[in-house]
Amino acid sequence: MGADPSIGSINSQADIVLFDGVCNLCQGAVQFIIKRDLKARFKFASLQSGFGQAIISRNELSTSTSGQTIILIRNDKCFERSRAVLEIVRYLSGGWPLLYVFIVIPRFLRDPVYNLIARNRYRLFGKQESCMLPDPDIISRFIE
Repeated sequence: MGADPSIGSINSQADIVLFDGVCNLCQGAVQFIIKRDLKARFKFASLQSGFGQAIISRNELSTSTSGQTIILIRNDKCFERSRAVLEIVRYLSGGWPLLYVFIVIPRFLRDPVYNLIARNRYRLFGKQESCMLPDPDIISRFIE
C-alpha cells in the first residue's frame, strides 16, 4: 500500500498502542499501562498523529471517533476494541493478566460494552483541546 518503511520496522520491533490523544479516559489508560508495563513492552502513539493516521490507513482501519479509542499493533497484526484491551492487560504486572480470561467471552458480547463506553467517553471523562505531552522520563515510549 505504499506505507512508510519505518512504520513496518517499528511494528515488528514493539507492541504499539494507538490511543485517542485528546480523550481523558484514553490518556488515563496510557498512564495506567505505563505504570504496569515493567518491561517497557509497549510504545504509544496518538490516533491523531501522523504515525497513527499512517497505521490506520495502512491497515484499513475505521477512523470513526465513536469506536476507535485504543488499537494494539503487534507483529503487524491489529487488535481493536475489547480484544486490544485484553491483549494489553495480558502483559501488565500484578493481577491484571488474570482479566485475559474474558477472552473466552465472544467478541459480539464484549464489544458492545466497549462501544458503549467509547461512544460516551468524552461526555463521561472529558476531552482535551490537544494531545497529551508525555513527561520527559517516558517520552522515549512515544512515537511522533
